[in-house]
Amino acid sequence: MKNDIFPKYFLAANACGGFYSEFNNSYSAAEGWKAYIIKGGPGSGKSSRMKKAAAKAIEKGLPIELFPCSSDPSSLDGVAFPTKKVIFLDGTAPHIIEPKYPAVCEQIVNTGDFWNDGLLRGREKDLMELTDINKAYHKKASQYITAAGQIAKYNYGVSLTATDIDKTYNFGFKLAKTHIPKKSVGGSESVRFLNGYTPEGFVFFGDTINLVTKHQIVISDKYGAVSSIIFSAIRDYAKQCGYKIITIKNSLLPEDITDHIIIPELSLAFCRESNEMPIINKERRIHARRFTSADIISKNRQKLSFNRRIVKELLIKATENLKAAKAIHDQMERYYIDIMDFEALDKYTEKIITKLFP
Repeated sequence: MKNDIFPKYFLAANACGGFYSEFNNSYSAAEGWKAYIIKGGPGSGKSSRMKKAAAKAIEKGLPIELFPCSSDPSSLDGVAFPTKKVIFLDGTAPHIIEPKYPAVCEQIVNTGDFWNDGLLRGREKDLMELTDINKAYHKKASQYITAAGQIAKYNYGVSLTATDIDKTYNFGFKLAKTHIPKKSVGGSESVRFLNGYTPEGFVFFGDTINLVTKHQIVISDKYGAVSSIIFSAIRDYAKQCGYKIITIKNSLLPEDITDHIIIPELSLAFCRESNEMPIINKERRIHARRFTSADIISKNRQKLSFNRRIVKELLIKATENLKAAKAIHDQMERYYIDIMDFEALDKYTEKIITKLFP
């Protein structure tokens, strides 16, 4: 399966305020979605089940959306089939999902039904120790990310203080009116991430924007204050006009910064560009400095630059700990792989996939 030709999003983020998850909001029972929630230990085949389902959908010519794991982007936390209104999700910690409408909307797939836990006898202590070490590395990573987020939030606050909020919001409203035709009322919103801090460092799924839209309007904004105000106006207007939008939150400061607004029906995206998130399309660019006080930014320039360097160093430390956590997780997987009956699990999975994609 060639991942780079399909839209990819994170459904969760290692954020300043802790683990931030949108897993429970990734599907809608009211809209007729069916969710397969997969439970099981590391290495028990959760991601590979999703990849098998995705491969069958691709074979049938169906569109898919991939949701890589923020703790291991090579692994999947979810896969969606929009035209079928079906989604597979990893429902284990830290993004635990409990059914809202069991059997009506959600079905539990328990890979634990296919392991022989007796084969762990004598190795329980080793596995418990690895689990605790893994959690400790994740905790350290979270502490570095929190520290980085607090400093980044200071820079965001300075930028916000320098911003003419009314002028910026009004510009966003006019921009929305220009590019979003009125349709109806009662739009909806899903929240996702296109970037994240992972064991591989900072990952940005910039290709997704070009895969799902043909037109992009870009706000060049290193701090996120101006673009978030503009996107707030666009979000409000688009929803009032009856569109389904995808709001892309910033993975470090999701409660403060919106990175992008995507309107698939219009094949249109409003994007924030920064050094970490270059946007290839050159269609139209708006610079944040149009809406900020040059004096305030100038007075704080040295502190802002110093803070950016510190944030970068802290996030490097976070990445080191996430990488160490993944190495331990890989060891944990081997314990579970040894006790799995993958042949039986494959047969069970094939029944589900054949039913979904006959």
